[in-house]
Order: sequence, then structure tokens, then C-alpha cells
Amino acid sequence: MLEQQLINALSLGSVYALFALGFTLVFGVLGVINLSHGAIFMLGSYTALLLVEKMALPLWLALLAAMLVAGLIGLLVDYLVLRPLRKRNAPHLSPMIASIGVAIMLTNLAQGLFGAENKRFPVGTIPEQSISFGDLHVTAVQIGIVAISFLLMIVLLVVMRRTQLGRALRAIAESPKAAALLGINVEGLFLLTSFTAAALGGVAGVLVGLSFNAISPFMGQPMLHKGIAVIILGGMGDIRGAMIGGLFLGFAEVMSVAYLSSDFRDAVAFGLLFVILLVRPSGMFGKVLERKA
Repeated sequence: MLEQQLINALSLGSVYALFALGFTLVFGVLGVINLSHGAIFMLGSYTALLLVEKMALPLWLALLAAMLVAGLIGLLVDYLVLRPLRKRNAPHLSPMIASIGVAIMLTNLAQGLFGAENKRFPVGTIPEQSISFGDLHVTAVQIGIVAISFLLMIVLLVVMRRTQLGRALRAIAESPKAAALLGINVEGLFLLTSFTAAALGGVAGVLVGLSFNAISPFMGQPMLHKGIAVIILGGMGDIRGAMIGGLFLGFAEVMSVAYLSSDFRDAVAFGLLFVILLVRPSGMFGKVLERKA
């Protein structure tokens, strides 16, 4: 049923978009591709699981705590890894390579602490209610995922476009040196950006864990691939592109599973991505950069 698949695609695409938002925010402001974002996404889901399982916290409170913990991890990664490299004017590849090391370390740490097998939320944690319209069924989890994702995406978009903070971040994205000359606290906003991006990744991790009721130390790697695909599709550093690109990728995956086979979900999704980039190499909202001699 097409309508049911569209609901499924909207739910999956919302999570992809939310994850990619943090990814593209770091790239847009810091100019860094932070490949530890997938590991932070994974730790966010484990945080919520532990708080629900061990401390019996309500799911909504565990979600907020996971957002905070993931944000603090992102802040720590920036302060201990990315910030020293910025101060040394390290080549652009250095932060990316360093973030790969951080991702491997965090993944191995999670594997040592929680084991390699999938973990599930306790019975009764995930709401089982659903709304039916004839043959169309929408679960409470799907409604929650879409509502939370779109709320956070809209808030971020409004902040970036309509507030003084957003204007300062856009100024830094254009030129950190010029922004500093204008009196903007560049280093402080770098840290804030890292916190916000990681917090969005942590929320996405919890939502994926709720959607599939399966959490593992390795869940961040495939999501990282999807996040990279989404920000390239939407245009590197563009928030609107990340939102639309995430929804597009979710739609392509769900439709390929529904009408072809689950074996082709990634092949179809990334094949369509390849075709779109052949037509528009800079992505949907990206700008073409010319190399100057």
C-alpha cells in the first residue's frame, strides 16, 4: 500500500535528516567532516537505554538526558581533539583522520562495556498504540519520531536564519578571521556548534533505537554513510539540503524494500544519489566552488 510506505519513508527520512543536520552543521561552521558523529549517535542510544533500564526513567526524560550526554561528548571531542588541531592550523585532512580514531575508540569502548550483541528496550518502554485509517496504520513511535525530528529541524533553521546567534554562525562559516575582527567569540561558537551537532546526533540515535528496538556498538557506521550521502546530496553545509536530502534517502530506501527487495535498498538509494549528482554535482542547494590558480 503506497500510503503506508510513504508514512514509513517519512519516519525513516526524518531520522536521516536529523542525523545529517548535526553533520552538516559542523562542516558548515567548523569546516570539518567529523567522522566520530556516528559513534556519538550510537552512544546517545545507549544512554537512553541505560537510563530507562537501570534507573527506570520515563522515556521522554531519557531522551533529553541522551541529548545532553551526546552533546557533552561532542564538546569533549572538540575541546580535546579538534581545538588543538585548529590552533596549530593543521591541514584539513588532519581533523577528519583524528575523528576516525575517536570513532574507533568510542565504538570499541561501547563494545567492551555493553557487548557486541543487540540490546533492546525493556518491555513496555516503547508505546505500542497506533492510529488506523482503513488499511493505513501509523504507530505512536512513528508519530513521535516525525514530530521530534521536525520540531528540532525547524528550531535549528529558525535559529540559523532569524537570530543574532545564527547570523554570527553564518559569519564564522564565511570567514572565522573576519568574524573574530567583528568581535564574535569564534572559539566559543565552535564549541557550541560541536555540542549542538552531537546533541542532534544523540537524539537521532535514540529515535533509531526506538524505531527498530535494536541498539549495538556498530549501529553508527551505516548511519554515518547515510549522513555523508545526505549532506553531499543536499549541498555541503546547507541545512535545508540536509533536511530534504534525508527525506529523499528515506523515501528511496523504503520504496526499494517495498517494491523490489531489501537486498537492493542501499543499491537503489545510492544509485539515485549518483544520478542526481551527475546532473547537479554541487548538490541540491550547494554552491559550485571554482579552484583559483
